[in-house]
Amino acid sequence: MGQKVLLNEKEVNIILHRLACQLIEKHNDFSNTVLIGLQPRGIFLADRIAKILREDYKVKNIHLGHLDITFFRDDFRRGEKPLEANTTKINFLVEDKNVVFIDDVLYTGRSIRAALTAIQSFGRPNEIELLTLIDRRFSRHLPIQPNYRGRQVDVINNEKVKVNWKENDHEDSVYLIEK
Repeated sequence: MGQKVLLNEKEVNIILHRLACQLIEKHNDFSNTVLIGLQPRGIFLADRIAKILREDYKVKNIHLGHLDITFFRDDFRRGEKPLEANTTKINFLVEDKNVVFIDDVLYTGRSIRAALTAIQSFGRPNEIELLTLIDRRFSRHLPIQPNYRGRQVDVINNEKVKVNWKENDHEDSVYLIEK
C-alpha cells in the first residue's frame, strides 16, 4: 500500500486562503451567508476557513455551523456495523440565507445529497453552494459539482484521498493512497 503526497502544508495553506478570497468575492460581508461544515471531516476545513476569514480578512459576520448527515445518508442501513452520529451545531437560522456547505473531499456526491435533505430541518435556504478542498473527478454517482474547489484530482477506484488536519492528524496534508 503506497502513498503519494498531493498537497503539503504550504500548499494547503495557499489553497485555504484562495478559497477564503473566493468566498469574499461572492459573499462580501457575509451578512446573508452561513457556512456549514459537514460532519465528520468537513468541520476541520470549515473551522479553518472561518478562522482565516475572521483573522486574516477581518470579516465580522461569520456564522459557522456543523451538520451531521448520518441519518440522512442513503446507505444508513446498508452497512454491517451501525453508523455513529456526530453533533449538529447550528445556532442560527438558515431561512432565506445563502448556505455554503463545506466538506474535505467530494467523491460520489452522496454526502452532499444527504446534506441537502438534512438542512431542510433548519429552514429553506435562499441558495446552497459547495466548497470542497479536494474534488475527485470521474467518481460521481450524482450530478453534484463544487462551486469552490481547492484542487481537482483524477483518482481511480482502488485509490483513496486522505486529508490530514493539524487539529486531528497533527499535520496539514493530502495523500493519495493505494488500497
